[in-house]
Amino acid sequence: MNNDLGTCNVLDPDGLADAAQLLVDFNREYDEPAPEPDWLAAHLAKLIHAGDTSVLTFGTPGIGVAVLRFRTGTWTEAQEAYLAEFYIQPAHRGKGHGTAFLDGVIAHAKERGATQIDLATSADDEAARHVYEKRGFDCHEGGPGGPTSFYYELEIN
Repeated sequence: MNNDLGTCNVLDPDGLADAAQLLVDFNREYDEPAPEPDWLAAHLAKLIHAGDTSVLTFGTPGIGVAVLRFRTGTWTEAQEAYLAEFYIQPAHRGKGHGTAFLDGVIAHAKERGATQIDLATSADDEAARHVYEKRGFDCHEGGPGGPTSFYYELEIN
């Protein structure tokens, strides 16, 4: 089996089965509900077709997956990106793959015209926070020294 771990792949709507399985594995690792991979692959294809989403994998075969959602900024015409999902399989963590993959994700966001990326993670996910902070992500408004930023969510049924 050829395993090229240095490859960041931007997926087209026809190649989403592995990405969907990685996302399902991600949710199951943290005991979160997850749809069936076939449904998720079809849903991701719809999001890509809509033009505001990119799905990327890392490695061949994929050991990581990322989902970027793009939007036009409120105060400028520039694109902003939301890193909705970012996952590296447990056996491949702590080896620099997350950092390399994040570099590829950032490069892709720049290629799509994004001038900033935002994301959310939990305070107890120190490994993820370390990867993000290593690449300059900051959880303080206006940068280091500013007030801590908070991410809130509300389920609307």
